[in-house]
Amino acid sequence: MKPETATKVNYGVMGLVLGAVLPIWIGFEGGFWVTKSTSERMAKAAVVTTRAAICVAQFTKAPNYQERIKEYKALNFMERDAFIEKGGWATMPGEEKASDAVKEACARGLEVPVEK
Repeated sequence: MKPETATKVNYGVMGLVLGAVLPIWIGFEGGFWVTKSTSERMAKAAVVTTRAAICVAQFTKAPNYQERIKEYKALNFMERDAFIEKGGWATMPGEEKASDAVKEACARGLEVPVEK
């Protein structure tokens, strides 16, 4: 094989490899494509975020809000999840018990009203 032909073949192979790999890399890094596990993780995070927002809304809209917020402020970090679960604000319809992730996210969401 001539040196010129070998160089052309080399550049052709590199072009094929880059042409195959570069679009895949751009697709995944740009967020245009996701794997099954990533999409499941994103869906679970969205569900927890939505349920935490519902929990915060239920907490703030229920009667005696001012008294409960004072109780909540007096609790330490570890007792707050139990307080939220006992109040039933993190328990969604159709569930017997609130998930830990929702209770934790609800507690983080209640930090803003607590600081006011």
